[in-house]
Amino acid sequence: MLDLFNNTFKNKKILVTGDTGFKGSWMCIWLKELGADVYGYALPPITKKDNFITSNLSEKINHQDGDVRNLEHLKNYFNTVQPDMAFHLAAQPLVIESYQNPHYNFETNLMGTVNFFEAVRNCSSVKVAINVTTDKCYQNNEWLWGYRENDAMGGDDPYSASKGCSELITNSYIKSFFTKEGTAHVASGRAGNVIGGGDWADNRIIPDIMRAYESNQTSEIRNPNSVRPWQFVLEPIFGYMKLAEKLWADGKKFAGGWNFGPSAFENYSVGDVVNEVEKIIPSIKIDAPKSNEKLHEAGLLKLDITKAVNYLEWKPKLNFEETIQFTIQGYMEEANSLNNIYDCRVNQIKSYCNK
Repeated sequence: MLDLFNNTFKNKKILVTGDTGFKGSWMCIWLKELGADVYGYALPPITKKDNFITSNLSEKINHQDGDVRNLEHLKNYFNTVQPDMAFHLAAQPLVIESYQNPHYNFETNLMGTVNFFEAVRNCSSVKVAINVTTDKCYQNNEWLWGYRENDAMGGDDPYSASKGCSELITNSYIKSFFTKEGTAHVASGRAGNVIGGGDWADNRIIPDIMRAYESNQTSEIRNPNSVRPWQFVLEPIFGYMKLAEKLWADGKKFAGGWNFGPSAFENYSVGDVVNEVEKIIPSIKIDAPKSNEKLHEAGLLKLDITKAVNYLEWKPKLNFEETIQFTIQGYMEEANSLNNIYDCRVNQIKSYCNK
């Protein structure tokens, strides 16, 4: 496989919280293929269709069932593994779920972040630690321009507020504990609406469409005019890993927050996503929501990626059409029971690297 990271990960111990999740499982596959010794810590997968299960990752990496809300268990795992780097992807990731269970949302996304950095702080082997959050960490003013890394954190719904808090926690730990030489180099990565095969979470546009398609039912979408920074899953993961490479090689000058989103002119709505999916699968059935009640979700979200483009040698490689094509390909490969899904994921990583 083409190594885009100067062999940074080869033979390194890499600990990924949230390895059973969507982005975490994809990251673990890429890291393993680069020769890393991968360790995961997360709650068990939710369904048998989750990427961790279909890719048979439990047989390919070192995994430990665990809850990031359990500080002592997490610290003990860090101290047992003695990782060189750690990525924090374990989180409550859904806006709708944050309304339904706000306490769990805040407990996981705030104290989970605190516990991650406590584990890093108490494990001297860790040289690089990255907290993965979201574009929704910013106080959203529905601006036409993208949010920059120094814009204010915030959020009106519980999920967005929790991710803004997670970024404030990260900054606090950097300033309080990780500025001295000999301490870990710490940063955060903020990405947009990430899509790709293996994501079967509820209340997400493409998983909802694919579930309805598989059962020959009509998928109902909400907020078709909402604009989001759509990204194929490997785009932000490429960014997180480039950030880790720079932190490993050049240290604390790469600390802090980093945005990873599509190009500035790639502005597409939920309705645009539906139209692209319909081009690939003309037989899908999609309708507007029947309920008049709508929970608050931001209408316009854009990220300014200038910093990552200029300093990390990172930029998005796929246009909007390619993003949807890569994504639907992943789901259609899952639908064929004869496919080795791990090999399919590796082949998509290779195709992406060739970009």
